[in-house]
Amino acid sequence: MAENTMTMASPAVDRSTVLRCRRSPAHDLTAEMAAGWGEQVRLRELPFLTQIGLRVQPGTPAGDALEAALGAPLPRRVGEVTGTPDGSGDLAVLWLSPDEFLLVGSDEAVGVATTAIAGRLADALGAEPGQAVDLSANRTTLGLSGPRARTVLEKGCHLDLHPREFPVGRAVLTLLDKTPVIVWRTGGDTWRVMPRASFATHVVRWLLDGMREFR
Repeated sequence: MAENTMTMASPAVDRSTVLRCRRSPAHDLTAEMAAGWGEQVRLRELPFLTQIGLRVQPGTPAGDALEAALGAPLPRRVGEVTGTPDGSGDLAVLWLSPDEFLLVGSDEAVGVATTAIAGRLADALGAEPGQAVDLSANRTTLGLSGPRARTVLEKGCHLDLHPREFPVGRAVLTLLDKTPVIVWRTGGDTWRVMPRASFATHVVRWLLDGMREFR
């Protein structure tokens, strides 16, 4: 006897509903971060920032094509950030290595079409050697701010973070304690610390421990 089967169409899911249901890597630590605040230093997560990994050699036809699509030059040296170096705009490009960069933009929920941007940049490369990949789920971003924020970072980061060596708008891939992170100075007393998602809990609790004396 033939089996009677019925195929049910999946109901359409509204995009805004999907965005509301997201959970960031440090979501469960929100209360701990708030409890660790003081007048001298504060910590919070800046979740769901757009992050697109770029691989291209600047100064080549591929690099020129990518810069034209970005509307901004690619960084040329360690620590350089182009676009909006203080993170205040929708596009900042961080130098990670001579041919590797990270585009950082706003959260998709405020109208940034992350997949479309990655696709547009990949299309701009055409057949030229290079890559543009959506890496938004790869890292989260922690905002550390306050007069003692630099002191907290200096407990585990061996870079010279003094403004004469690490001015506003500088970003470097480094180690915090023993964990790889991007440290990005976005203001005199404001920093972004960007660990991979799997290290988010460790980095949050390490920073909270470093903040303890300033509560």
